[in-house]
Amino acid sequence: LRDRILDAVGTGAAALSLAGSSFIVLCYLLFRELRKFSFKLVFYLAVSDMFCSLFTILGGPSNAFYCFAHDYSAHFFCVASFLWTTTIAFTLHRTVVKHKTDVEEFGSIFHLYVWGTSLATTVLRSIGSDYGPGSWCWIQQGSMAKVLHLVTFYLPLWGAILYNGFTYYEVNRMLNNATRMAAGISDRSNQSDIRADRKAFNRWGYYPLILIGSWAFATINRLYDFANPGHKIFWLSFLDVGFAGLMGLFNSIAYGLNSSVRRAISERIDMFPERIKRSLPTSRLRSQENELTSL
Repeated sequence: LRDRILDAVGTGAAALSLAGSSFIVLCYLLFRELRKFSFKLVFYLAVSDMFCSLFTILGGPSNAFYCFAHDYSAHFFCVASFLWTTTIAFTLHRTVVKHKTDVEEFGSIFHLYVWGTSLATTVLRSIGSDYGPGSWCWIQQGSMAKVLHLVTFYLPLWGAILYNGFTYYEVNRMLNNATRMAAGISDRSNQSDIRADRKAFNRWGYYPLILIGSWAFATINRLYDFANPGHKIFWLSFLDVGFAGLMGLFNSIAYGLNSSVRRAISERIDMFPERIKRSLPTSRLRSQENELTSL
């Protein structure tokens, strides 16, 4: 019964993430004005989340080959998901803190870094693991397989969390310094620009918390399982599969539903007949939150 509950929770959470990430992918494909470099990174993040959620929903079938392909794909795209968040943090830091305008030149490097690292960790993850039916086909045999799981998934995960946290701390410090300087020289126009950046950063600054919130319980669960093999805590496993499965939904809301997306949707809604527009929450879509337009 507990396994069925965990499977249902994991599938439900992954379904919500699949819906959210698919919506962001659809917006990118439909709205040409969104196809800027910064939103391309969000698009690749959403694609990774979409496939990560999809393969999670598929579960572990009894067919050995499909089981093999399923888990390789799920691990690959889940790792790629949080690696794409580091490219967004890098872009923000380079644009705002270092005042560089060459971020688009890093596009090929980003792809090599994300997909290459994801592939390497996925291949290493298979060492010491067998395959069999279940909600997750990889069966960890002994401590070596569990160590590889921690090294190939949770090590890059928390590396991404630390990097994102440091990056947003640097951006926050820069904005604080700029605010004090603008106030000191009474530069109202500059203060207005900084306030806009500050408003945008209040949104961006919470992004490291998405990874922490999504994977904190999973990390604790893996460490507990490593220290106490064969003994599982149901409520911890419940929080593990629930919050980890919602990562794609959290990412789609935080990264994807920005002012540019809302504006694009609002412009399409303006084309609808008046009687239809009155029934839609357009007032919310029209709220103009000034993002970091330099991105």
